[in-house]
Amino acid sequence: MRDKLDRYFGTLAEVLRRTEVTDRMAKNLPLEEGCEWLRAAAHDAHDAGNKIIFVGNGGSSGIASHLAIDFSKNGGLRALAFNDAAALTCLGNDLGYESVFAKQLDFHARPGDLLVAISSSGRSPNILEAVKVAHGRDCKIATFSGFTAQNELRRTGDVNFYIGAQEYGFVEVAHLALCHAVLDIDMGWA
Repeated sequence: MRDKLDRYFGTLAEVLRRTEVTDRMAKNLPLEEGCEWLRAAAHDAHDAGNKIIFVGNGGSSGIASHLAIDFSKNGGLRALAFNDAAALTCLGNDLGYESVFAKQLDFHARPGDLLVAISSSGRSPNILEAVKVAHGRDCKIATFSGFTAQNELRRTGDVNFYIGAQEYGFVEVAHLALCHAVLDIDMGWA
């Protein structure tokens, strides 16, 4: 078991080191530049009276909730996650599941907000629709995806973080670790 754990954690570390970051034009960026963009965009949104909006499905929804509270409570930045059960079931029932985040953005997003869109596969229709609405509202957009390098989400944000792994665990933990690194370093971690 110890050998398997060592290999698992070694693989996770390697997956994080190989994170690919691109801009809207698919130009490769250094990881530190992408992380600095996210840190600055979060502060810019907050300082202008706007908010950081996190969206994700399944495990990524849990990550969205986790990050929204940490960016708010620990980081002092206005942040929320659009994953209220009543909103998701109402909008899913009335408009279709692909619209559950897009409609909430339609209700609440304004120019200068920051959307953080998280999808392990990068193919979730409701995340892709949310990004379209955010573009239309002049929001800044950061995406987090994984699995295949050609996933659609990876081409939609101002900054796109891609994890080149096929396992949900590696992709999800890497997404959470990257966002926490941005927040923790911003808060003064050595």
